[in-house]
Amino acid sequence: MILALYAVLAVTHIVVSAFDVTWAEWATKPLLMPLLALYVVLRKGPGLIVAALLLSAAGDVALQFAEPDFLFLVGMGFFGAAHVCYIAYFVRHGRRRLSVLPVYVLLWVGLIAWLWPDLGALRIPVAAYSLLLFTTGATSARLGWRAGLGGAFFVLSDTLIALGLADHELPGPDIWVMVTYALAQVLLATAVIRARQSHKVSAMDNAS
Repeated sequence: MILALYAVLAVTHIVVSAFDVTWAEWATKPLLMPLLALYVVLRKGPGLIVAALLLSAAGDVALQFAEPDFLFLVGMGFFGAAHVCYIAYFVRHGRRRLSVLPVYVLLWVGLIAWLWPDLGALRIPVAAYSLLLFTTGATSARLGWRAGLGGAFFVLSDTLIALGLADHELPGPDIWVMVTYALAQVLLATAVIRARQSHKVSAMDNAS
């Protein structure tokens, strides 16, 4: 039920964003991540994931303000903290090898090298944040394909934002940022819950 409500709210937000209905955008976006956090809590999910989702919600609110510029950095800080939570969980509980790590390292280096001349005062913050972002992408794959796909969507979503910051914006950027972001977070949250449930079943089978 909560995931269905999340899907409806995410689609609503994307549609109102496409039609530039600002008040509706501002009303819907701050509700998305708390809904996913509630989903995780009700399924007795890990606190680190709840924290990551709530920190993302705080980042969503901060990033809704175009001015002053420091609120953008505040939003980036909230999302950076969310990535630390994700990374800590995936490193601790992931069971697969980091086979995608070299790919993410090369992508991060290439992205920063490309955008660096056009980022101006945001060079260091974007480089530091994107390192956390790409680390989330790499470590999420330790939990399986669903989490790995969620991490990849997160990287894609925030890469689109970085392109805009460097004046390399693609057509319809806000829509694609939100589509990939909404998919990323729900894939990560559900992957964690499924992995925990699968682990509990395996533990019960072994005990019996």
